Amino acid sequence: MRVRAFMAGLATMVVLVGCGGLDAQSTDPKTSKPDSASVSDARKKLAELAVKGRAPKTGFDRDEFGPAWADVDRNGCDTRNDILKRDLEDETFKRGTHDCIVLTGTLKDPYSGKTIEFKRGQDTSMDVQIDHVIPLSDAWQKGAQRWSATKRKEFANDPLNLLAVDGPLNSQKSDSDAATWLPPRKSYRCTYIARQIDVKAKYDLWVTSAEKNAMERILSDC
Repeated sequence: MRVRAFMAGLATMVVLVGCGGLDAQSTDPKTSKPDSASVSDARKKLAELAVKGRAPKTGFDRDEFGPAWADVDRNGCDTRNDILKRDLEDETFKRGTHDCIVLTGTLKDPYSGKTIEFKRGQDTSMDVQIDHVIPLSDAWQKGAQRWSATKRKEFANDPLNLLAVDGPLNSQKSDSDAATWLPPRKSYRCTYIARQIDVKAKYDLWVTSAEKNAMERILSDC
């Protein structure tokens, strides 16, 4: 319970320094389907997003978004471990790290519906990866090129834009947007799209016409 309470506080802290609000529905990675109010809110936000073509990828580099998994809230834990603590169940931690480094845990993967047993190690850690719901490359081509380094670092470590997921599926998704990749677990697609829209609205990122059409199609079935 102490870890859960801490993670709730972390999400609130990051949001307060961000560009918009984050409701409870948006922060729950295990929600199979958003309620009607959340769907309505997602449709409204989507209608307000700018629609433009994808900008060139020129200049994109992971380092443009700061060090991978920076300790942005200065709690002594990097962002990857913070998200593992939030999304996994029955975690165990490395002794002497103040419950920071996650050694084991169980993930109910939102993208596939599978239960994955996480074990920290050279050959096993990547079984569970932290997905940027809006990929960094996609963000770069839809507005983030113009941001300050501070804002890009915030975006890369914002809990709203991060989910612990099945590693191979995350690799499959790569930097795809909604027009080219959706979670294979169809019951999660509404929540996934609503979360993508929340992120894009919070950071004022635009969508392509194909991306918007795909999002509208999914929301119409929610």
